[in-house]
Amino acid sequence: MATDLAPPATKAARKAEKGRRPGRVPVRTALLRYRWLYLMLIPGLLYFVLFKYLPMYGLSIAFQDFVPFLGYSDSPWVGLKHFENLFTGPDFGRLLFNTLFLALLTALFVFPAPIIVALLLNELRVSVFKRYVQSLIYIPHFLSWTIVFSLTYLLFSVDFGVVASWIHSLSGGGPKVDYMAQPEWFRPLVILQLLWKTSGWGTIIYLAALAGVDPNLYEAARMDGAGRWRQFWHVTLPAIRPTIVVMAILTSGNLLDQSFEQIWLLTNSLNRSVADVFDTFVYYVGVTQGGYSYATAVGLFKGVAGVVLIFGSNWLAKRLGQRGLF
Repeated sequence: MATDLAPPATKAARKAEKGRRPGRVPVRTALLRYRWLYLMLIPGLLYFVLFKYLPMYGLSIAFQDFVPFLGYSDSPWVGLKHFENLFTGPDFGRLLFNTLFLALLTALFVFPAPIIVALLLNELRVSVFKRYVQSLIYIPHFLSWTIVFSLTYLLFSVDFGVVASWIHSLSGGGPKVDYMAQPEWFRPLVILQLLWKTSGWGTIIYLAALAGVDPNLYEAARMDGAGRWRQFWHVTLPAIRPTIVVMAILTSGNLLDQSFEQIWLLTNSLNRSVADVFDTFVYYVGVTQGGYSYATAVGLFKGVAGVVLIFGSNWLAKRLGQRGLF
C-alpha cells in the first residue's frame, strides 16, 4: 500500500534546512560582515578577562592560610576557617550594620536624586539654560574624592570652615562643633558628598529615557485635559519606569560596596566606630596587618552577597510585573 509520508530527513538534511531558515545568518558570514564591530569588542573583553576573571584565581587563598613565600599551591588549606572567624568575630556585626545603614541612606536619598533632577531638567523649556545647568551639575563627577574631601574640609572644619562658622553664628555662640570628627555627623557628610558628586552625572541615563518619550502622548494627554502633574504621572513616569527598575537592580548589587576612597578619607580615630565598613576593613586587615586570607574571605562574602542581591531584586521586579534585567 503506497503511503504519502515522506521518509525521515537525515541529520545533514535537517542541518541544511536549519541553515536556510529566513533571518538566520551563518556565524562565519556574521563575523565577516560585522568584523569591525567585533574588533572594537576585543579591548573590552581583554579588560574583563585580565582584570576581572583571571584575578578570581586568587580567591582560593580565602580557604588557605596563605603565606606569600609558599605561594598558592604550597600554602596550607584550612577550609572555611576564615569565614567562621568572620561570622563569629566581634567586628562582623558592627561592619554589617555600618555598611547596611549607609546603603539604606544611599537608597533613600542618593538613588532618587538623579531621577528628580532629570525630571526637573526635562521641564525646562529654555534650551540654553538647560544645557548650562547640565554642565554645572556634571562637573563634580570628574573630581576625585580627594578634592571632594578637601572641599568638605574647607566647608566644615572647626577652625576655618565656612559652613561650620555660619552654623556656629546662627546658634548664638557656645563651643564649636567639629563636624569632621563627630561620629553622628559622619553619615550625613557621606550622603551630602554622594549627592553633590553623583546626582548630576546620574541624570544622563534618565534624560536619555525621557528623550525617547513620544511627544504625541503629551499632546493626547493635554487634549484629554491633563495638567502638568497628570502628564507627569501618566506619561513621563511610566516611560522611565523600566529604566528605574534596571538601575535599581544594578544598584542593589552594590549595597555592600561603599566607596573606599570616600570612606577612607573621612575616617579618623574619633568616628571609626561608625565609619568602618567592609571595604575599609579589608584594607586594614589585608594590607596593614598582612591577613591576606582573612581579607579575601571578607571580600568573597561581600561579592557573593552582591550576586544574591542582584538575582533577588531581579526576581522581585518580575514578580511585581516589571521587566527585569535578565
